[in-house]
Amino acid sequence: MKWLLSLLVLAALVTVTGSQSRAADRQGFLALARTGWNYQLRTTMLGRDMSIPVHINGRDMSGVALCLVGDRPTEQTRKVLATFSDLSRHVFGKPLPMRYAGPRADMCGQGRTAVLRLYSGVPPHHLLTDDLNWMNAAYQLGLPSGRRYSSSSPAMAQTFFGKRGMVTHMLVQQAKARPGSLEETYYRSILIEELFQSFTFGMDILMLRRKPEFSSKLQEVPLNIHRLPWGSAAFMRALLSSNPARLCEFDVFMMHAVARSPVDQTTDPAFIDFIDSEFDTLDALTQVTRADPRFALLLDPDCRAVNQ
Repeated sequence: MKWLLSLLVLAALVTVTGSQSRAADRQGFLALARTGWNYQLRTTMLGRDMSIPVHINGRDMSGVALCLVGDRPTEQTRKVLATFSDLSRHVFGKPLPMRYAGPRADMCGQGRTAVLRLYSGVPPHHLLTDDLNWMNAAYQLGLPSGRRYSSSSPAMAQTFFGKRGMVTHMLVQQAKARPGSLEETYYRSILIEELFQSFTFGMDILMLRRKPEFSSKLQEVPLNIHRLPWGSAAFMRALLSSNPARLCEFDVFMMHAVARSPVDQTTDPAFIDFIDSEFDTLDALTQVTRADPRFALLLDPDCRAVNQ
């Protein structure tokens, strides 16, 4: 009888400890979600027609056609894109259809589209300008005419809202890399980051810790790497140290939250209220997704638990 009582007490302690842990997770997830999703819209496009309405909800990106332009995707890029498409189907219920359209973005055609320009070596500033000028005309984005654009980092993404709909542009560096190498980790990391942020509308979360431990792909520490040449080993190591190489548990959780949220815009405080009320359901969905071997390529095993 004593051993039975001991087992019952142990089970109760495990239940209480587990409940306390998930309660801490809930608060940590809510705090991160507020930082990454409850933001006020800002634009770096001076002169943009501000009368064009903006609607921010990552669910609007589900099922868009991903149009690849520029360099043909490397084998690793194809694997990342295919896995992200599978993850999108799993979370949002829609695949991410994609095709290679050639060197020019205007070959993509109009519609619900995200343009992904792949390049190697020096960033193609003139092609970025051509892409945005075409998008400006096709979707009536209201961007100033005659503007030239340039890339400030090896990978960047921005979603534009026009009178003829929404369109996303991503510019991501790639190169052939040996499996398990620094280069493979680096190019995979920057592509995953742009895809995740573009398809959830999450914003960067600045961290000011001397020894950061990351719980989200959105978290990053500021770096002064302007003097390091892009593509150098030192540059790659520095950028990889600034945030996780792949998606964390929190990031998968937020994909499920964006997919299931009934709110009109995920920047509204009501989105956080939804996460709070549906935390257990979203957490259960997250654990199923993380355990699925199909998505291992995108998931980072070294992320820190959110509540720590």
